[in-house]
Amino acid sequence: MRRQMTAAMLALTLLAACGQSAAAPTPTPAPATTAPAPAATEPAPAATEPTAAATAPAAEPSAPGQQLVVMSHDSFNVSADVIKAFEQQNNVSVKILQSGDAGSALNQAILNKNAPQADVFFGVDNTFLSRALDADIFAPYQSPALADVPAKFQLDPSYRLTPIDYGYISLNYDKAYLAQSNLAVPASLRDLTKPEWKGKLVVENPATSSPGLAFLLATVAEFGTSGDYTYLDFWKELRANDVLVSDGWDEAYNTQFSGASGKGPRPLVVSYTSSPPAEVIYSETPLTDAPTGVITAGSFLQVEFAGVLKGSKQPELAQKFIDFMLGAPFQQDMPLQMFVYPVLPSATLPEAFTKYSVLPESTKDIAPADISAHRDEWIDAWTQTVLR
Repeated sequence: MRRQMTAAMLALTLLAACGQSAAAPTPTPAPATTAPAPAATEPAPAATEPTAAATAPAAEPSAPGQQLVVMSHDSFNVSADVIKAFEQQNNVSVKILQSGDAGSALNQAILNKNAPQADVFFGVDNTFLSRALDADIFAPYQSPALADVPAKFQLDPSYRLTPIDYGYISLNYDKAYLAQSNLAVPASLRDLTKPEWKGKLVVENPATSSPGLAFLLATVAEFGTSGDYTYLDFWKELRANDVLVSDGWDEAYNTQFSGASGKGPRPLVVSYTSSPPAEVIYSETPLTDAPTGVITAGSFLQVEFAGVLKGSKQPELAQKFIDFMLGAPFQQDMPLQMFVYPVLPSATLPEAFTKYSVLPESTKDIAPADISAHRDEWIDAWTQTVLR
């Protein structure tokens, strides 16, 4: 969601088509062992004028005939043979439109609603769901494949946005660091405020990072906004405990986190439950166990959606592409391309993905409408509490 998503994904896979927290066909792993973030994405606070980079295509079409344009964040990635199968079945060429991070991509789609640049948009997550729907840029389409998708992922009763994948933002820890320091894994968010964790946690800024925003929302859900102990009280204690704030996931995980290849100084980081399998899969040397673990307390569910843009030049093909994204080939391709979970329960997951990833038993969730109503307020209050 996710996923979510970063420059690390681009560096790792040399993708031609998709965002800073989220890419396109034919990935090629780079020699570096930096783990990619799932296809969740860094948020952008407000719509701005389109830039040349935002309107440049991320991947050229590979089939003749009609053309279908798919607009997405930069971390959208799918195997070339999977896309080719859709092209051949529908006599169409698919063009992926590279549009920056998820927030920026959504901004571009909103600004161009009267003259859409694409037919399909992929990359709206549940933290921006209400904003995307309020902008009225998507046409209703109820895919028959939704009958097989669990209701918990179907957050839009108007069927303008269709759930495609999901993931979990969670705390990750460096197993070796904790073992060598004789530290027990934190069992709750409040444990992070204890003296033994002073100077050991790095988080992302919720104003500039999708996982950072998700973690902030998890603390709002956990501690609330009123009462004897609120989310701001928790963050005050984290600040006193020398929490480090990074602008984005890449810096936090690949530079500051000790469990990643960058070997930073801090053993705790806000990342994803799918980060451990990424560490194993992208390791320069074969591993029999993940070097990092997941703390499921305070996990936040991130669901990612796609929709048919109003004014599409190819509305029927756009609907077929939504169906295609919910089909087994695409759903089963996502885990190792974007490190997210497919919403289709029958999709087969790769062994390396299931062996080292963790599914939280419960999550700290907030309704999309509440997020939309209070997101800026919560971010501003967090900024005043933690950074000022």
